[in-house]
Amino acid sequence: MLFAVHYLENKTPVLSQCLERIPKVDEDIKIKGRKGKVLNVVQIEESKYHVHVVLEKIIKNQAVLKDDKKKRR
Repeated sequence: MLFAVHYLENKTPVLSQCLERIPKVDEDIKIKGRKGKVLNVVQIEESKYHVHVVLEKIIKNQAVLKDDKKKRR
């Protein structure tokens, strides 16, 4: 039997999948290349589950500041 699993982070949908196995609480997962951990699993209907996750924060590198002191020819 397949289950509709909806992954949520802070009430924001991250991913929806049809899976044969429902993730367990405190299980390490990887969604869209980001590592995360399952916080809570809630059964909505017979085959529909909401999985609350916490994903690692994305650290964006700041662009290198442009050097305005260009050489003039």
